[in-house]
Amino acid sequence: MRRTLEVLGTLAALVVLDSVLPRAMNPYYFQILMLVGINIVLAVSLNLVNGFTGQFSIGHAGFMAVGAYTSAMFTLKLGAPLVGSWHGLPPPVAHGFALLMALLAGGLLAAAAGWLVGLPSLRLRGDYLAIVTLGFGEIIRVLILNINAIGAARGLPGIPQYATFFWVFGSVVAVIVLARHLAQSTHGRALFAIRDDEVAAEALGVDTTRYKVLAFVLGAFFAGVAGGLFAHFLSYLNPSSFTFIRSIEVIAMVVLGGMGSISGSVMAAVVLTLLPEALRSVKELRMVIYSLMLIVLMITRPQGLMGTRELDWGRLIAWLRRRPAKGAA
Repeated sequence: MRRTLEVLGTLAALVVLDSVLPRAMNPYYFQILMLVGINIVLAVSLNLVNGFTGQFSIGHAGFMAVGAYTSAMFTLKLGAPLVGSWHGLPPPVAHGFALLMALLAGGLLAAAAGWLVGLPSLRLRGDYLAIVTLGFGEIIRVLILNINAIGAARGLPGIPQYATFFWVFGSVVAVIVLARHLAQSTHGRALFAIRDDEVAAEALGVDTTRYKVLAFVLGAFFAGVAGGLFAHFLSYLNPSSFTFIRSIEVIAMVVLGGMGSISGSVMAAVVLTLLPEALRSVKELRMVIYSLMLIVLMITRPQGLMGTRELDWGRLIAWLRRRPAKGAA
């Protein structure tokens, strides 16, 4: 019963915020907020591979691109005509159904790509695995640049703007809940065992092949969902949005937050999305300051903001209640 109430409360809060925030917020700030949500989905999904399992993937932008272009083409070819035929449904509901189908299509195709990349990469570790995933990301980008049907180098315009606050932050809640449940399950313990010592984990009977592929598939699925949200929010896709630099940005979020920490990934995604915007007033030095801040932070706290720990809201609330009131004797 409690779980049901939590789900209903979360959905109600998302619906209310979805109707209030776009009207109450400055459009520029609202766009940044939506990009924060998309980056959180990307960071937590990559954490399933890099943080939980200890694999080193730097091709996450490739999975994002697969999801973005698949979901966009699904909407343009099938989703939009379906919405036009659903006369009895209110537009937000019809758009939501079309977006959900597009996100599932993009996520599933990205998951299939993750499975294809994961299988031949099982014998590789560290730098070698990173090179394979980097190659995958570049192959996807070059294919996009040369396929006329999806816009090639011109980009893909005219994508319906179906991604609302509800869908972006609903996806944020979904990926965080899944990651937390996975971390606390026996499957999560197996992933952590592979990260700490793959040989020892295999000796103890952990099916390392299965779990490494599972991590790749889950991470790729949610990267594809993030790509679909990105496409349906900005209404335009360009291959330059999915370069090697994009993958590095997501890796920075995972490393800065703490490898294996879901809370850390969320915090780092927020910080690294807001920081470049906050430094726009010094545009000539913006990237220099941004890079220096990252270097200083990694020198002073190499384990990341949270290390491997998670925020415990129950303990935090209990600690705040124990603090004496200001001015009390």
